[in-house]
Amino acid sequence: MGTFLSKKFLDLHAYTPGEQPQDMAYTKLNTNESPFAPSPLVEEKVREEAGRLNLYCDPECRLLRQRAASLYGVAAANILPVNGSDELLYFAFMAFGDAEHPVAYPDISYGFYSVYAAVNQIPSHVIPLREDFSLDYRDYCGLHENIVIANPNAPTGILLPVWQIEEIVRSNPHNVVLIDEAYIDFGGQSCVPLIHKYDNLLVAQTFSKSRSLAGARLGFGIASSQLVGDLSTIKYSVDPYHVNRMTQAAGIAAMDTDAYYKDNCRSIMENRAYTTRRLEEMGFCVLPSSANFIFARHPRMSGEALYLRLKEKAILVRHFKTARIADFVRITIGTKEQMDILLQAVSQLLDDSDGQ
Repeated sequence: MGTFLSKKFLDLHAYTPGEQPQDMAYTKLNTNESPFAPSPLVEEKVREEAGRLNLYCDPECRLLRQRAASLYGVAAANILPVNGSDELLYFAFMAFGDAEHPVAYPDISYGFYSVYAAVNQIPSHVIPLREDFSLDYRDYCGLHENIVIANPNAPTGILLPVWQIEEIVRSNPHNVVLIDEAYIDFGGQSCVPLIHKYDNLLVAQTFSKSRSLAGARLGFGIASSQLVGDLSTIKYSVDPYHVNRMTQAAGIAAMDTDAYYKDNCRSIMENRAYTTRRLEEMGFCVLPSSANFIFARHPRMSGEALYLRLKEKAILVRHFKTARIADFVRITIGTKEQMDILLQAVSQLLDDSDGQ
């Protein structure tokens, strides 16, 4: 740590993002990006907006909010555009958590939850997943604490049904329940409609995954107007111009070409089923996924060994060193061609290990 860093951050363990190596061309299946380019309309609108970069963007994102409200079936007052859903998570931890309001989340989930709790000095209530890595919703009912749950979960990909989420929200009426739906478009059912019934529900969505805008950084918070107002107070206290001109234009164009992205999601789900089947035929255990990735392990090869050997073959997957999941790798679902490259390499590695 540097000499001038505040002592309150001396024990902080920062989030580690997925690798973005520049040394060679990789088959990149490690950061859950879409393998598909944005729609042509997105590219067109971004080019048009680039000529106006001398002017500040609309801090209220009015056109973007109106279009998102139509897409999600809510009012504009229920929408908060953000610089990627990570920013929404950070705003929520800042706005609703403190020493008297701890936050509960699973032990195996998105790594930023523990980081944001630590940065904001919020006590964490870490709840273990079951042995099969599923989440028991009853562990969260009546906690009387703020709650954050990724649905589908990351890195497992396992989905909770909406009725279980509703039970969690209903039984914690005086606390905020944040449902992180970064991967909901790959086979899950969103709980956004529940915001009309529960004023303590906050839903996070992102355009990084299903809408091919990971590099643009765009997400949305969807909640009661009261929660959105609280989060807006944080936003205007940090950066009122946080969603830039080109990203706003890209987001509107992405929503205007919704059918294009739905087709891409269907392709990814088909490729997910294909890859899962092929890996299981090779002896892998693959957790049931409703995301654009799968979580897999093989009894004859450690997760770290598989990750390193695939990297030698210019294929990137994600490995986590956390003890409970160290035998797994997380594999982003790409195009059929990308998945065949992976499968061929995995098959060869297993054959090589059999011959040793």
